[in-house]
Amino acid sequence: MGTEDYNRLTENIDMMSTLEIVRVMNEEDKKVPLAVEKVLPDIARAIDLIVERLKQRGRLIYVGAGTSGRLGVLDASECPPTFGVNPEMVQAIIAGGSKAIRSAVEYAEDDIEQGREEIKNRGVSSKDAVTGITASGTTPFVLSALEEAHSLGAVTVLITNNYNSPAKAFVDVAIEIDTGPEVIAGSTRLKAGTSQKLVLNMLSTASMIKLGKVYKNIMVDVRPTNEKLVNRAVRIITDITGVSDDIALERLKMCGMNVKEAIVSIVGDLSPQESKKILEESGGYLRLALERVKGNNPG
Repeated sequence: MGTEDYNRLTENIDMMSTLEIVRVMNEEDKKVPLAVEKVLPDIARAIDLIVERLKQRGRLIYVGAGTSGRLGVLDASECPPTFGVNPEMVQAIIAGGSKAIRSAVEYAEDDIEQGREEIKNRGVSSKDAVTGITASGTTPFVLSALEEAHSLGAVTVLITNNYNSPAKAFVDVAIEIDTGPEVIAGSTRLKAGTSQKLVLNMLSTASMIKLGKVYKNIMVDVRPTNEKLVNRAVRIITDITGVSDDIALERLKMCGMNVKEAIVSIVGDLSPQESKKILEESGGYLRLALERVKGNNPG
């Protein structure tokens, strides 16, 4: 496996100065986006399949162990505050459970039966998309989970940093990112982990864009759950509608802190109930809703 090879460029890293260490790490990290670039068609195919399932009220479920599992947990946990989705929509399963988020759980990644059980316990069906994350491509927990999900009719995606994973026999899309040997041999939290984070960013973000969670390049489904996010929501409303901060905040509160409803309400001069109805009829897509209200109010 390429991720287990020795990196000739760093074979004397233990004798380097601090600046030399970080410089060689930086040079190796520069290779990661180029490796991801080579698999963009596979990433796009995976996104389209995921979006199909999410539109059917299905779920995106990440499965991983160790660093890969933690990255899945991170990406899933960021979706509700960023895109205003139910926490059930994007989930993460990590070998060893919640304890493994903060510390290593010995042999959890080798537990084949637990991988299968996690999928069964989540009630995975043909409406769901399950994405396995494993640098080696051979982690038993992840592979058994993917195989079980495949048998239940779910869309299955593999993110790996090696070729010819056994999981390729039962996944719909294999995203194989060749990041090569690590600065420290076998330490896949480095380049491999960075590449996985980049791909997960794309899977969740592009899926949410295609679900109407973004207008232009603005996160209009943000949940204003703290002062910073309330200020961001007000700024979003003022930027799109041109009203003052005071009016934006007032309308935001009238619309139950829903940014999109507040925008439609202002642009169409509508009640919160009317703006909510138009958004629902537009499938939640703000652009379509604004086209409707502007068409009704050409002035």
